[in-house]
Amino acid sequence: VQLQASGGGLVQSGGSLRLACSTAGFTLSYNHIGWFRQVPGKEREGVSYINGGDGSTYYADSVKGRFTISKDNTQNTAYLQMNSLKPEDTGIYYCAALGPNGPDDTVATYQPWAWGRGTQVTVSS
Repeated sequence: VQLQASGGGLVQSGGSLRLACSTAGFTLSYNHIGWFRQVPGKEREGVSYINGGDGSTYYADSVKGRFTISKDNTQNTAYLQMNSLKPEDTGIYYCAALGPNGPDDTVATYQPWAWGRGTQVTVSS
């Protein structure tokens, strides 16, 4: 399984970026994808997840209403549209393949089992 995040860059506060997570080695329509971000000195934070089967989604409170996760199964690519960016959104963004721990898990509690290389997002004030 391979995942690769791209699309990061430098943007001013209030701007937008769209990250892409290209995947290989598994079928995106049967799998779940999550976006995470990390800043120095802090733990990696789950930003948004999508269930590959029913399309249900999870968003961290800090990004609700501003970020949108989606996927294109034909391209085996997941996306994170980030609007109204704030300086506190700065960090390295990673995509990951997610899986449930048990039958009652919802997408919000899925855990990563494979990681891709990250992409840097910098939001200037």
